[in-house]
Amino acid sequence: MTAPIPRDIPDLPAVPGTPMLLPSSVPARAVVPPVRRPVAAVVRLLVALLALAGVALGLLLGSPTRILSYFTVQSSALLALVMLASARRAWTARRPLPGALTGAALLYVVVAGLVYHLLLADAATPYSLTAGTGATAAGHWHTLTHHILHTAVPVAALLDWLLLTAPGRLHLRQAAAWLLYPLAYLAFSLTRGELLIPHSTARYLYPFLDVDQHGYKGVLANALLLGLSIYAAAVLLVALDHARPNPLRRRW
Repeated sequence: MTAPIPRDIPDLPAVPGTPMLLPSSVPARAVVPPVRRPVAAVVRLLVALLALAGVALGLLLGSPTRILSYFTVQSSALLALVMLASARRAWTARRPLPGALTGAALLYVVVAGLVYHLLLADAATPYSLTAGTGATAAGHWHTLTHHILHTAVPVAALLDWLLLTAPGRLHLRQAAAWLLYPLAYLAFSLTRGELLIPHSTARYLYPFLDVDQHGYKGVLANALLLGLSIYAAAVLLVALDHARPNPLRRRW
């Protein structure tokens, strides 16, 4: 049995000077609970549905194994999965996905859109794919699919990043890691071409990766230039992420 506490304990003297707050290594996000962001959740759900619609149209218009082999289709499918997971986290007030994952998904769809508009859709380039397009009903559906996957999806992903995503979550050390998927895709494309019938039109999906036309030396040179361009785009993305204002000062 403990002794009773005396009632006449004197007050402790005041600590002289101004009290100082000790620095803490715990980040603010570890103690500040996240909030629900229904607007961000709905927008990301719509972006995911847009990307899935483009992929579904492509699958309906061509051979599924061929369509799923395109970099654009794979990157759009990845973006759709990331957006669905991000929408769920925003709706349920959970922590956002890692910036390395969301940044990679954004980079890949933006690169796919830029390559299409600067190389494949430009009739002035040696890699143009516009020569065989016709004014048929199937041609119109192909055009719609290209606009969805190469224009609407990248623009929607960029707007989500600029308006609904906190800045400063991308880092320069991630830029090199983001090149692993394009490098793996290069190996996949060359291996796929070796396994198909030689000199067939379906052997290589992109003209700048066509070994029959450019040889391995030319294809590897094109891949090197494209890889350097992707890395430059990744570095630019990281720099913009740290320079842009914070859109989350308003609770979306």
